[in-house]
Amino acid sequence: MGAGKWIGGILGFMAGGPLGALAGFAVGALFDNTKGMAEAGGTYGEPADTGYAGHRNSFLFSMLVMASYIIRADGRIMHSEMEYVRQFLRHNFGEQAVDEGQQILLNLFEERKRMDAQNPYAFRQTIRDCGAQIAANLSYEERLQLLSFLVNIAKSDGHISPEEVEALKEVTVCMGLSVQEAESMLNLGGDSLEEAYKVLEISPDATDQEVRAAYRRLALKHHPDRVATLGEDVKKAAEEKFQEINNAKERIYKARGMK
Repeated sequence: MGAGKWIGGILGFMAGGPLGALAGFAVGALFDNTKGMAEAGGTYGEPADTGYAGHRNSFLFSMLVMASYIIRADGRIMHSEMEYVRQFLRHNFGEQAVDEGQQILLNLFEERKRMDAQNPYAFRQTIRDCGAQIAANLSYEERLQLLSFLVNIAKSDGHISPEEVEALKEVTVCMGLSVQEAESMLNLGGDSLEEAYKVLEISPDATDQEVRAAYRRLALKHHPDRVATLGEDVKKAAEEKFQEINNAKERIYKARGMK
């Protein structure tokens, strides 16, 4: 991904607002020698792409912004979490995006440090404002997939701290989703029946009819086709998530003798 294409495309729905301001710092710092560098919220060398590439790259930048908040929630930057992001970037956006995306994350960490030195709540408020902008520009299903990626980043070191869980729930609500949906994503891939019920967003005392209805509702909102416009790689990740939802459903059906 060339610098010009990255810069031009990443501002698809972020021509202004808090995400645009962060892009001005985090992305602009990568290319401070690029001609035509504009102030935060503007374009960088090329017109902002409002089509497919712009939407996809804006999704990516939104993920990096929210990931910067989740990764630092416990006060540490874990190698495994950074490696998960690198692998995600490599698989979905190519080798050049790995170094650029990692540097964007590091720039966001620095911006958080700078902002919080002036006001301990400044970056947190910026994240909340970014969440509102994401909610206004990404579909419900795209936001669910973004949440799924954030949960996977938090899980990548094999342990999710209480601070990370709280940060995930905070980000979830900021993006117009529910805490119950965050709990569902956090319990994906679990082996227990208790986790399976949390995935389906129901309690163990739900009736069989309620179990079936919960699965149908979950299957509809997490169907991979609903994020296909973000690219085949994102759709593939959604398919893996969908399979884990099916696994949770099968565990409950088996325990209840349902067919």
